[in-house]
Amino acid sequence: MREQYDFSEMKGVRNPYRKLLKKPITIRLDGITISYFKGLADELGMPYQHLINLYLRDCAINQKKLALKWAS
Repeated sequence: MREQYDFSEMKGVRNPYRKLLKKPITIRLDGITISYFKGLADELGMPYQHLINLYLRDCAINQKKLALKWAS
């Protein structure tokens, strides 16, 4: 291995996966929802945050919309 490397002529390349990186956010979920996803994640052997992300990504990709009717 060399003691020094010359990077002066190196051209920078942007990360092609930059758009796929996850961004930390704060979200408030009720206890029932967290318990459900934690239990399901335990069955599948994966972290519950990853499972929630996969579910929400599927909703976004498939343009799923929630049908709500508010009581008047």
